[in-house]
Amino acid sequence: MQRDSFFLTLDEVVRTPKRFALITHVNPDGDAIGSSLAFSQLLRKLGHETEVIVSNDFPGFLAWMPGASDIHIYEKNAPLCDKILDQADCVVLLDFNQFSRSGLVQDKLSGLKTSKILIDHHREPNLDNFICALSETQVSSTSELVAETILHFGEQYLDASIATNVLVGIVTDTGSFAHSVFRPETFALCAKMIKYAPSYTQIHQLVYDTFSEDRLRLLGYSISNKMEVLDDYATTIISLTKEELARFNYQPGDTEGVVNYPLSMKKMVMSVLVTERQGVVRLSFRSKGNFSVHELAQKFFNGGGHTNAAGGTLTCSMDEALNLLHRVLPEYREKLLQQ
Repeated sequence: MQRDSFFLTLDEVVRTPKRFALITHVNPDGDAIGSSLAFSQLLRKLGHETEVIVSNDFPGFLAWMPGASDIHIYEKNAPLCDKILDQADCVVLLDFNQFSRSGLVQDKLSGLKTSKILIDHHREPNLDNFICALSETQVSSTSELVAETILHFGEQYLDASIATNVLVGIVTDTGSFAHSVFRPETFALCAKMIKYAPSYTQIHQLVYDTFSEDRLRLLGYSISNKMEVLDDYATTIISLTKEELARFNYQPGDTEGVVNYPLSMKKMVMSVLVTERQGVVRLSFRSKGNFSVHELAQKFFNGGGHTNAAGGTLTCSMDEALNLLHRVLPEYREKLLQQ
């Protein structure tokens, strides 16, 4: 029923030409960029003006994506981004559902009276802020929801650029289909995108086979030197200080995927990556089975996400963050060992 209502309202919104501003979450990943670019490209085909805004820069391995060079980065040009938002007839939030997840854009976004639309797959949205919302947690990615929105208007709107951006979003948010695939429609949708994309093999290589030497050495250091294995909790913790990241000339995206490697060990149920940067400590959680890292991140680490993938942020030292993590683990020991 929500879909029917969403598409009815969206059809009405796009009936006349408008200026759209599209925003995604802080520290944007492949799904954030892919869904934003694909939806922007759809809106332009429907006759609208669009601009995509992100709070901070995105990983270099996504810079090749069709349309990525036109994205506005708020921390680099806040006045221009503010002007775009002020002039927009409608603002679209993609791949996040709480204003606080928009980073530097939060204050501006919170004060806007402009009509807002939401397309997202994260838990516990506040739908009161939106004139219409497509919010489904049992979907692989926001890019999958955007692809279904495009197909609502008709397959004639698909092209190589849109299909490529959708595929990047789905592939990155599922770890190349290793997790978060809840329904067969995901594969059917990807098959349709592959018909239009220039080369799936090339897309995969551009995302996953473009490591710098520093990034690869950081991965090796993280596992060899910084991986703490807690057998009593079926958990691993990898922590990287700002000094350690600087030692490997850290660039945005260089720790992408590091948190997943410990889960390749047979007995591990949860993996946590803790990184220190920009005055805060960020925690990235991954899990196997039914253990909900969303609940853990939400309760103790000012975060949340999905059952098997979540994040959190603390304003404290690295030692304080690690101490808190160790203190709360006993509360979840039984659930972790039951998986």
